[in-house]
Amino acid sequence: MATVAIDIGTLIGRTPGLHGGVPHIVGKGITVRRIVSWYQRGLMPEEVVHRIGHVTLAEVYAALTYYHANREEIEADLQRETLMAQALERQYAQAGESAL
Repeated sequence: MATVAIDIGTLIGRTPGLHGGVPHIVGKGITVRRIVSWYQRGLMPEEVVHRIGHVTLAEVYAALTYYHANREEIEADLQRETLMAQALERQYAQAGESAL
């Protein structure tokens, strides 16, 4: 039985309009940032596959490889996401306070 080799460069892409154009797993829409955030929390790649369910182990490793090859870019993306979340939390808290 012949096996088909997959070019790992085809597993990660950017799509304008999808997640702001950040790197993601092609055809799945899962961002590299999301995979990396779980990895940084101590999840093993197999656990990430189990949690997401519709990605392969190869795709998770491709995302992690992209991260290690482009650490500054992904760390900046993670930081932007954190700052956006904090801003939304402050906005929500202020809206809740004004409703009282």
